[in-house]
Amino acid sequence: MSVLNVERADQVVEPCRPVVALGDHDATDPTIAGAKAAALAVARRAGLPTLDGFVVTTEGTAALDCGWCDVVAAMREAWHQLTDDGRHSLVVRSSSTVEDGGSSSMAGMFTSVLDVRDWPAFRTAVSTVLASGKAVPGVAPAPMAVLVQPFLEPRFGGVLFGADPVTGRADRRVLAAVEGGPDRLVSGEVDGARYTLGRHGKVLSAERPLDGLDAPTRRHLTRLSASAAHVFGGPQDIEWAIADDGRPVLLQSRPITAMAPADPGRGPIFGPGPVAETFPDALATLEDELWVAPLADALAEALTLTGTAGGRRLSRSPLVVSIGGRIAVDLALLGASPVKRRWIAKLNPVPPARRLRAAWRVGRLRAALEGLVSDALADTDARLLEVPPFDELSDRQLLSLVRRSQPLLRALHGHEIVAGLLAGQQGPTGPGGAGVALLALAAGRAAGLDDTALVQEYPAVLALTPPRIGPAAPLPPAVPTLGSLGVDDPADPVAVLREALRMRVRWVHELTARAAWELAGRLAERGVLGDPEAVAELTLAELATAVLSGTVPHDLDLRRRASSAPLPAAFRRTADGRPAALPTPSSGATAGTGAGGGRGGGVVHSGDGPPAPGAVLVVRTLDPGFATVLPGLGGLVAETGSVLSHLAILAREFGVPTVVGVPGALERFPAGSIVTVDGTTGAVEIQEVAAA
Repeated sequence: MSVLNVERADQVVEPCRPVVALGDHDATDPTIAGAKAAALAVARRAGLPTLDGFVVTTEGTAALDCGWCDVVAAMREAWHQLTDDGRHSLVVRSSSTVEDGGSSSMAGMFTSVLDVRDWPAFRTAVSTVLASGKAVPGVAPAPMAVLVQPFLEPRFGGVLFGADPVTGRADRRVLAAVEGGPDRLVSGEVDGARYTLGRHGKVLSAERPLDGLDAPTRRHLTRLSASAAHVFGGPQDIEWAIADDGRPVLLQSRPITAMAPADPGRGPIFGPGPVAETFPDALATLEDELWVAPLADALAEALTLTGTAGGRRLSRSPLVVSIGGRIAVDLALLGASPVKRRWIAKLNPVPPARRLRAAWRVGRLRAALEGLVSDALADTDARLLEVPPFDELSDRQLLSLVRRSQPLLRALHGHEIVAGLLAGQQGPTGPGGAGVALLALAAGRAAGLDDTALVQEYPAVLALTPPRIGPAAPLPPAVPTLGSLGVDDPADPVAVLREALRMRVRWVHELTARAAWELAGRLAERGVLGDPEAVAELTLAELATAVLSGTVPHDLDLRRRASSAPLPAAFRRTADGRPAALPTPSSGATAGTGAGGGRGGGVVHSGDGPPAPGAVLVVRTLDPGFATVLPGLGGLVAETGSVLSHLAILAREFGVPTVVGVPGALERFPAGSIVTVDGTTGAVEIQEVAAA
């Protein structure tokens, strides 16, 4: 098992460890030992009951393919020690780097060889296992290690799920068992016994129970399951065996894949609607840290100031959550929950919304709000104008600019939320930011300005694109006929202030995004970052370290988030933080919240590409990118969103019937169906279902 220094064909090859003991620290590295062996090595070092053994490493198997005799010699020495020179038989198993992952277990895809009794049979078994990893349909070849352990002939064997994979219940264990080793069970050769157990091994249900698998044994297994969950940070799918002495042995541990979301219970109801227009796409790590925390802090302060929620209620909710980079807020605290209030709550003669309106009518906030917001707007504009061109700023100054954005965002969001709560949810509110942005876009396009010059001349156009740290997103084409979009109409002064605040929030987002992107370019030029876009996956502290010391985390290239699915319109979080959607209606007319625009209808469009003239656009969230297609629509229906969102205001200004907050709209109104949309009552009715 020594380190080898090999020279071949006058080329020096890096030192290689072709074989490592299962108790060796290197065996815990899945790139060296493969995922299956690495998990067992971690379990062994944590004190869980495992068998002894060794691993032919990924480097060793790669060298073995080249016929290097030194690797064979190391394997023979390890085989000799583990078998006492062939006196004990072995099991030879695959340990690929792509096995036993959180999203795919690759269960049964590779070969295991049991009861291997002598050295020639061992060499053949290793070759068989390695060959099984080279031609798996639909799976790209990946480095393969080989796990070698004593062959055990147990009394019982099987698998145990640390949570119910069908229901997602964390208080249930699902046990499958057979007499003898678990190989016949996991291969599907036999069904075996099946138990549903409580946390401490109590049998809740049983199918084909086994004599001899008694209560103490079941308790031992549930304790082993709990220990594995503690070691690996979540419920595991474990393979186990019971030796003749009654001792449970852990043969394999991997995350439970494809598990149903757990019952979310009675926690807060979240939804992306109120923030989906600001953050329609999944945020990267740095974007999340810079922009979401100030929003959550401001929301708590605004709800406290207006008396909308008490301290105890606020303490029970995170207010704003990020799941896979997708942002959602506590809908109940914002008065947008789809769940009916309990009868006891209805006895309150002054519910939160009425308390707020009452406070507004008696002037408790009226006198202060306009002055405070005007000061905040003036202060923000002054700060933005003071920022010099980036090429005049050092790296440290740019980093300071990014850091200082958070207190400014917190203040802007706080004023914006208070203004939004006071402006109410119904009635005319005056011009929206998206309408102003479209007028600015038209003026800039008419003047022949490119995107860069247009943003500099008319920064209001930023309301048409979401913030992101990366190359600037292209602006949409101008809408040919706009009119005034109600800009000159009388407006609620609070709503005007709110739109002005929202615009400043977008400008601060843009400033910090561009400062971070400028830092990314400089770090890439110095070789600190291989790809400038990787800056978005740094935390703020890691960005500071990169700027100040020129180092980035070693795993940065592995952090790129996979594209996450949009969040449900309303959901609760499971114990492991996943969204569990609330049930949605399945038939009949659907009522959401009318956002104005009168009554109309047309053929549903919900796919890619531009909608046809007169179509009803059905969407999950009110993305600013839809702004330029609004004038020709026959209606707009969204699963989430507020009537105060930019897009809803703009649709109202274009006279497009608009309804927001319609649960399950994409599923209920499939493309090609004909629907009627009432922007006053919030009703959406199917007139003709799309042909199958």
